[in-house]
Amino acid sequence: MPPRPLDRLRRLCLALPEAHEVEAWGEPTFRVRKKLFAMFASASSHHGGGRHAVWCKATRENQGWMVQAAPDRYFVPPYVGPAGWVGVYLDAGTDWKELAGLLRDGYRAIAPKRLLAAFESPAASSPTISPAPRTTPTPKAAPRSRTGGRQPKK
Repeated sequence: MPPRPLDRLRRLCLALPEAHEVEAWGEPTFRVRKKLFAMFASASSHHGGGRHAVWCKATRENQGWMVQAAPDRYFVPPYVGPAGWVGVYLDAGTDWKELAGLLRDGYRAIAPKRLLAAFESPAASSPTISPAPRTTPTPKAAPRSRTGGRQPKK
């Protein structure tokens, strides 16, 4: 049996640094440091309107482009649509890789700058490589005098 749409969505959202899930308005929402970047809309609620969907933080420009290009996959969600959020239907035609990118974009739009810098640094995406052990001891620096290495005046 294939994974349920909410389970797949949950895995994508919670893989982002410090992302967490909070139930609000009767639906799972996904946040970073209390700021919302995605919301599940179940088919059985008035939010879903008969189809499972996710509402993602986006810009008005991206929202307009996506809805115009593929109205069978994207829609303007109620309540948050005027702010640029985009709705994505979660069904057999869902492109989960594309959705992962949309979720990352929504996350980037609200994540704190320090967290975002760590998330996007090259070190965060590559494995940690520890330095090779030294074979010779590092020479110790000569002790400094209280004058900071200067010769006292005579």
